[in-house]
Amino acid sequence: MSDAVPQNEDRSPLPVYRNEQAWYGRDMAKRSDWIHHFSAAELAELHEVTMAADASGRDLTEFTLQDFPLPALRPTLMAAQRELLRGRGFQVFRGVPVERYTKRQAAILYWAIGLNLGEPVSQNAAGHLLGHVTNSGLNYADPEVRGYQTKARLAYHTDSSDVVGLLCLKKSKSGGLSSIVSSTTLWNELVARQPAMARILMGNFHRTRWGEVPAGKNPWCSNPIFAPCDGYMVASYVRSAIHKGQNIPGVPKLTPAQIEAFDFLDSLAMDPEIHLDMELEPGDIQIVSNHFILHSRTAYEDHPEPERRRYLMRLWLACADGPAIPASITERLGLTASGRPAGITVPGVVPIAPVDIH
Repeated sequence: MSDAVPQNEDRSPLPVYRNEQAWYGRDMAKRSDWIHHFSAAELAELHEVTMAADASGRDLTEFTLQDFPLPALRPTLMAAQRELLRGRGFQVFRGVPVERYTKRQAAILYWAIGLNLGEPVSQNAAGHLLGHVTNSGLNYADPEVRGYQTKARLAYHTDSSDVVGLLCLKKSKSGGLSSIVSSTTLWNELVARQPAMARILMGNFHRTRWGEVPAGKNPWCSNPIFAPCDGYMVASYVRSAIHKGQNIPGVPKLTPAQIEAFDFLDSLAMDPEIHLDMELEPGDIQIVSNHFILHSRTAYEDHPEPERRRYLMRLWLACADGPAIPASITERLGLTASGRPAGITVPGVVPIAPVDIH
């Protein structure tokens, strides 16, 4: 029998959360406080540190926070960090003039913002601290292919870091909308509509590591979808990884009740009243919490010319003062020196930050 169903018969009342993380897309769509348009002074400051760093010839991994003093912008970044870690869980910045920069310069500018928010961590088995989200022509049906390498629709999911950020350099010909949803709201809706399913999703589920296996670990890992911690409901959900994990020997098979709970959770996330869609334009930066937000992307059609195809740079960040995370979720992850999720770590791999696609 699968251990994805909680082993006890606890039928105590399920918690409901009325906090800043519990928002609805229909309400956020009417607000603009989650969008910050960079001012001329902020852009000038970013430009100055970017060009100085570029002229140094140093690799991105050699820069530290001290290389990017941003006195005008830092208060805004600190306010955004608070919203990411303790508030609504997401932030959008707009107005980076990416067309004026080389790819390396755009990466440096983005890196400067990232270092002011957290510590970049590895996103894959190659140790990439700077990711490149674009269609590489791979087949998402392949057990070891991850969705960002394709143009397929991505189901709502979380990543293995405190926050994930995207800098849009080029948009697709059509499609490719970014969508986010409050996992706390999803939990509250589950409790109200299907409490039995909510309990199921607090159980332990097994998922593939996509061939990216840390030292001493199995090719699969386990964690609950929802886990209460320190007054929050923390979420960790990648249904495609759970589905592909079913092919790994030793992984228990999902039960019909578990699959039904996944289906209902996904249907809630797809409700336009609950999620928030946005179209990222070149120069937009979207940053979301992986603990309080599920994110997705619609399928897209690219321009035929390679140089015009959809292209985003991605950062996974560990934030030293991030919210408490339950051991049931962190035990599948490596941890940074400050005890935060360290992304994907594989023995013998030295972290790198490639400016071009590898």
